[in-house]
Amino acid sequence: MLTHEQVLNEFRDAGALLEGHFILSSGLHSSRYLQCARVLMDARRAERLCASLAEKVKALVKGDFDLVASPAMGGVVVGYEMGRQLGVPALFFERVDGTLVLRRGFSIPKGARVLMVEDIVTTGLSSRECIAGINAEGGIAVGAACLIDRSGGKADIGVPLAALTVLDIPAYAADALPPELAAIPAIKPGSRGLK
Repeated sequence: MLTHEQVLNEFRDAGALLEGHFILSSGLHSSRYLQCARVLMDARRAERLCASLAEKVKALVKGDFDLVASPAMGGVVVGYEMGRQLGVPALFFERVDGTLVLRRGFSIPKGARVLMVEDIVTTGLSSRECIAGINAEGGIAVGAACLIDRSGGKADIGVPLAALTVLDIPAYAADALPPELAAIPAIKPGSRGLK
């Protein structure tokens, strides 16, 4: 299993651990940003990271899974690789009119045991939305996994969460920025547009 420092080195080596002033998909501001798309663009790196995460999931959540479900966009690649690691199909929810829904012919069989997989958990909002979607489709969200829990373990998503590693990276509302962050122009590197 990969150590905390080995995980961070994978992100550093991929140029995926950024420093500056960032607007997160939650709308919060942060001095650090983890660009999972860059770390997952190397299939061998994604395989290493997700193999280690699958070990953590198996230790945390007892029983088998029928499916992996992820929120698009950030969860698609990591969800696919986790499905491959666990030997189950992977599907993803897409945001339509502000709500995560299944499209593309995806469905969840009633009573299916589903692992929700994300790339990064910050506030846990998209994780909770995806879990609500799993349950609304008739599945049973029995656990969750992410590469990085950047909430410092504080995000409550309603099911056990296995994280490859945990970071405590402060995030701030736009009207509560510390002076050193306010002095730097903000950029939004994520997949969602500004609200």
